[in-house]
Formats: sequence, structure tokens, C-alpha cells
Amino acid sequence: MSSELLDALTALEQQKGIKRDVLIEAIEAALVTAYKRNFNQAQNVRVDINLDSGSMIVYSRKDVVEEVEDERLQVSLEDAHQINPHYQVGDVIEEEVTPRNFGRIAAQTAKQVVTQRVREAERGLIYEEYVDREEDIVNGIVERLDARNIYVGLGKVEAVLPANEQIPSETYRPHDRIKVFITKVERTTRGPQVFVSRTHPGLLRRLFEMEVPEIYDGIVEIKSIAREAGDRSKISVVAHNEDVDPVGSCVGAKGARVQTIVNELGGEKIDIVEWSEDPVQFVANALSPSQVLDVQVNDDDKSTTVVVPDFQLSLAIGKRGQNARLAAKLTGWKIDIKSETDARELGIYPRAYEEQEDLEDFVQDEEFDFYKD
Repeated sequence: MSSELLDALTALEQQKGIKRDVLIEAIEAALVTAYKRNFNQAQNVRVDINLDSGSMIVYSRKDVVEEVEDERLQVSLEDAHQINPHYQVGDVIEEEVTPRNFGRIAAQTAKQVVTQRVREAERGLIYEEYVDREEDIVNGIVERLDARNIYVGLGKVEAVLPANEQIPSETYRPHDRIKVFITKVERTTRGPQVFVSRTHPGLLRRLFEMEVPEIYDGIVEIKSIAREAGDRSKISVVAHNEDVDPVGSCVGAKGARVQTIVNELGGEKIDIVEWSEDPVQFVANALSPSQVLDVQVNDDDKSTTVVVPDFQLSLAIGKRGQNARLAAKLTGWKIDIKSETDARELGIYPRAYEEQEDLEDFVQDEEFDFYKD
């Protein structure tokens, strides 16, 4: 091994963060294997690398024993005393056995080890970089497609966008630039494997954080998200400053902020509602854009019965039940929607009758006072 290689090891330590001592140990272990393989040797050997000169010496190691059973691994005490009278049973004798043409093999082996370790170190660095970015949004370029997956280039690594994480209404082509959400990073024998998504609710959260400064600064908080990717989503927001309108902050002037996100998600509709600790108010808000007349809460099974005007029943339920389904996901409450007429017939919306009775009582009192006068 030349001194140039040692200089290269020092440079790798500085650039790649690989300790030189670790590389030296790996090279020594690889040289032992190379010696045994190339010179058909089975004895116990050790390779010593001189860090000053860059030279490599192979030593055979034999144990000193009373009676020799394997001449390749053992030496008798009598023979050991001929080398040095101070040897005792249990000592190890080392003898140089460096082959004449070992330098060429050693150089090739060292190069292979260094290359492998550098590759492993780079994979480790890439893994550490992307594992810290789990649940974050990144920009990527569609590189290739197969029957199920789409492979997105993130710069140093190629991420996998599985079929179930793709927005059904989107069409992906090579060289398309897309934003993706990192869901998982795994170590594999071929290096780090990054999995990304276009349907994860976290993508919507990160897009709002990027587009709405009040969310990024913590003035407005996203409390919950319900999403059916590519079709419709609902998010609930709350402001930690009384002077800030949380919904208006997310919508932006003339809807500019939310429209940017809608465009990024291929036209996905987004309902932004105000979060509330009161489940009655929260459920009513979540069913936007429909009007809600009454919300009755059952805390035992965390369910609600919602009364809406007759003409808004279909709007409250939504196409294929989507509006009600997303509202239930957003609030965490079961939602049963009734029209005003049905609620009155079932006797679960008596407020109208109570209001009518109050009105009649008021009229009667007024009439009585009129005749009295």
C-alpha cells in the first residue's frame, strides 16, 4: 500500500466522515481473506499495515503447545524454544509469510474495501438525511414508471410512489415536477429506500404551512384534516390570537392562498372550517357549506344527530355521502343527518313547536291586555 492511499484514507475521513482506523481494520480483515483465497492457505494469519511507510506484512500465527495436532496452527514447545527459550505453552508465535507478489493483490483488495466502505458511508449519510425528513414535503422529478409504482428523483435518492399513494385523477409522466410527502425511510441492502405519497393528509398540512404564514408562525393551528385525495378535503383551524381570523388567513385575499394549494393538488376541493371545543359548534361548522338548524349530542357513543333544512339535506350529506363522511372524520363524531320535516315527525326537533307555543302565548297575553284596556 502506498502512502498516497493513506493520504486518500485521510481525505475520506474528512470528506465522508469515515474514520481512518475503521478503514484500516476493514482493509486488514479483507487482506487476510484475500491471502487465504489467493494462496490457498488455511493457517491463522494477521496482516499488519505500517501507517508510516504504507507497507503490509503478513504474519502466520501459531499457538505453542505440548503436543502438535495441526502443524498449520500449532508449534511444539521444543521447536518454540529453538526460536526463543522464553516461550511457554499458550504463547503465540508470529512468523512473516508475506508472498512475493502480495502487493498487487493487496492493492486491489484495499481498493475494493475502500470503495465498498465509501458506498456504505454515503448510503448511511443519505439515510440519516432523509430519515430526519420523514413527514416532510419535498420537490421531486418523475423519473420512470412501472405497472404499479412511480419513481421520483429527490436528488441523491430515488423515492417510490406506490399506486395506493397516487391521486387517482392525476396522470404522471417522466420529467414532471411534483411535490411529495415522505412517509417512510428504510435501510435496505441496496441503500436507503424512501417512500412518498400524494394522498397523505400530511401533504395538505405541509402545503398550508408553506402557503399561510400565520400557520408557519403558529398563530393559526391546523387541528384536524380529513381527506379524500383528488376529490375533496376538509381542514379545521383555530387562531391563538383573537384578532386573527383563522379561516380568512387560510383562504387568503380573494382565495389566493387556498387556490394555490388546490392547483397543486389537481383541483381538489378544500373546505376550511373553524375548530371549536364545543362539539355542537364544531360539527355544525364541519358540515359546511350546508346550513345546520340543530345538533344533538350523545356523549355515550360520541354520536350526533344533525337537523338541516329540507332543501339542504342533499348538500349536507354530499355526493355519495362525502360531505357527511369527511365531517365525521374531521370531528371524530358520528353524524346522523335528518331533514327538518323528518326530525319533527320523529319528535327529535321540538324546538320549532316550543317557539310556536311561545309565540301563541305572547299573542294571547297581548290580546288580553288589549281588551283589558
